Amino acid sequence: MAASALTPHGTAFPEEGRCGYFVEKKKRFCRMVVAAGKRFCGEHAGASEEENARKRILCPLDPKHTVYEDQLAKHLKKCNSREKPKPDFFIQDINSGLKDETEIPDQLVPISSLSEEQLENLIKKLRKASEGLNCTLKDQIMSHPALHDALNDPKNGDSAAKHLKQQASILGNIENLKLLGPRRCFVEFGAGKGKLSHWVDIALKDAEKVHFILVEKVTTRFKVDGKHRKKNSVFERLQIDIQHLCLNKIPLLSKEKLPVVGIGKHLCGVATDLALRCLVETYAASCEERNEEPLAKRIKNDKTEKEINTLAKEGNEKNTPEKWTPVAGIAIALCCHHRCDWRHYVGKEYFRALGLGAVDFHYFQRMSSWATCGMRKTSLAASNISTKRRDKQNDGSEEHDDGGYTITDDSPESLPGFLTVEEKKKIGHLCKLLIDQGRIKYLQQKGFSPALQYYIDPLVSLENVLLTALPNHSSSPETSA
Repeated sequence: MAASALTPHGTAFPEEGRCGYFVEKKKRFCRMVVAAGKRFCGEHAGASEEENARKRILCPLDPKHTVYEDQLAKHLKKCNSREKPKPDFFIQDINSGLKDETEIPDQLVPISSLSEEQLENLIKKLRKASEGLNCTLKDQIMSHPALHDALNDPKNGDSAAKHLKQQASILGNIENLKLLGPRRCFVEFGAGKGKLSHWVDIALKDAEKVHFILVEKVTTRFKVDGKHRKKNSVFERLQIDIQHLCLNKIPLLSKEKLPVVGIGKHLCGVATDLALRCLVETYAASCEERNEEPLAKRIKNDKTEKEINTLAKEGNEKNTPEKWTPVAGIAIALCCHHRCDWRHYVGKEYFRALGLGAVDFHYFQRMSSWATCGMRKTSLAASNISTKRRDKQNDGSEEHDDGGYTITDDSPESLPGFLTVEEKKKIGHLCKLLIDQGRIKYLQQKGFSPALQYYIDPLVSLENVLLTALPNHSSSPETSA
């Protein structure tokens, strides 16, 4: 301490060069450095002994911060935790699906508590349901020149390079599906920092009338969409849960009538089902009803000049007005099947047709995590190193596509030992495939041609499956389930 004199609080004066504001809650002075000749730091500039003596209380809306008691009424009007008016595009549970009468019971025993016979019966059910499924997906590992410089930048570490490779492959697949083009709106679900949209925008260069809607339910730091100020592209960020998002209530989409391309990188578990329903059921179906036309054609403005000239040559279509396609395509990298939810799952009909129900789904989605059991030892050994990364994942700023796995009650290490690690991995992959097959059948029923493919090497990410879909009328390279 620079001085031994006491303040009215009975404490010593602050150190020389430090802020003179007394923090009542901590019973000490603020430790911020002050400018020469100043008594208080910028945060407490203008503070007085009277202010020091005022009582601070916990905010009733959010106890994580405090407020002066005599300013509570004023604070409640502007507190960030206050309930804000819901936007027009918020409709409670619009993408949730119907609540099933046979919901999963509240109390289900964990897999680790099942007897060996019960577990064997579950695995038999899984294998029977998976008969006839193509367990080997097509490799569709691609790249895109838009990321060439970033991929070869030595300043990027291993983690950054890993995400860049995935973004490059997703972008390459989007281009392969002929979805990169002018006059459309890209909706990125689970956008996080918005990096996938960022690279799509760079790939499109100066394409006309391109819009981006970034959907993320949590506040995200270090967003990249704020850096885009191009004349021909518009970025709009919506902080909303996909569960409540009604796309056709967004002014941009209701006015412009641009075809939508749904994209996402590691859209976690249930979020994939919510996004699919949001696109092809809530949005596309409502647009179809408004137009009283089937979900089949693009608007003329969405055609490239070459396509328009081709159509013009076809006599039977010379005078036929083109109808627009609400959803031009989908490209979503799947993730975290163990976080799926029966209520929101879009493949319920497929499961029921196989004689499976809510309880079976619950155990299959839990067993899907076995697909990553080969990474567990590595992940646990690196758990101390990855603490910061997991913290980032918790606030939604990073994808959780690999690493950071923890031993849970249902982890392979805690299960009966009649299965080898390789067998458990195969069962985990079967669970993922079966859940994804339900999504494929759902999209087919809704008039789309869907496909599953590996878009990245498993050494880069264990969550390496990309779900793509185009409307049935679209011409595309080999789209099959």
